[in-house]
Amino acid sequence: MKTKQYLALLATVLAPALAAANPRVLPFTYTTDTLPEGGVEIEQYADLQPLRATEPDDPTKRISYLGSAFQTEIEIGLLPRLELGLYFTIAPDPGAGYANKAEFPGVGTGLKQRLRYIFADLGEWPVDVGLYTEITESTSEIELECKLLLQRRFGRARVAANLSAEYEFTLENTRAVVLNPSLGVTYEVTPGFSLGVDSWLRHDGADDATGFNAKTQVYVGPAVMASFGKLWWAVGAYARATDFSHTLEPGESYGKVYVRSMIGYNL
Repeated sequence: MKTKQYLALLATVLAPALAAANPRVLPFTYTTDTLPEGGVEIEQYADLQPLRATEPDDPTKRISYLGSAFQTEIEIGLLPRLELGLYFTIAPDPGAGYANKAEFPGVGTGLKQRLRYIFADLGEWPVDVGLYTEITESTSEIELECKLLLQRRFGRARVAANLSAEYEFTLENTRAVVLNPSLGVTYEVTPGFSLGVDSWLRHDGADDATGFNAKTQVYVGPAVMASFGKLWWAVGAYARATDFSHTLEPGESYGKVYVRSMIGYNL
């Protein structure tokens, strides 16, 4: 069998499997792709960043540790261009051996439910437009989030932007508005492999956000996605672009680097 014939046969075999999945080419920025009606996918997120605390018996002694947060999501295609997401999230406590611990930004322990709707078939409008709404019930607060999803394709490349904000109700009866937009560019090297640059911003308007945690933070970094039929993996490694030279103190939530890894499997 000639090489061209082999590649054509391989593409024919892999195309249905690749189309069945809905991989996240950018770990933070949502695109306007949704699962087909009746489709189901499971995704596992892992977020990691270096943080600092102090020893319980000696507040002058700094301790560095790897902060983490995990999310498990079940995505369900309800209708054409309408998708439901159900999440279980956990941000583990690093333990009693750490004092003045930082709160992991944006992810707590609890549940999430969200809907993503795209207003027209992809490519029908000059810019694809969608709406993402989410409610979160965590151990410390309730969050209402809304994102406007925008995407424009340029051949194999595409630019995606999320205009996003949250309104939070805490158990201490405080209110907060959090801004968390994102922007990414990705290029499809092959149908199963993409390279890109992803970025996100977070401004925490909570009443108890002070000092470094109250400042607007921006992260930027490369993103890679590889698809293996129904299974896919995406990872982004981000550097803090704001105050990169700042030395993180105990209780501050934004480390110099932030990594998000995602694995998805289409059922």
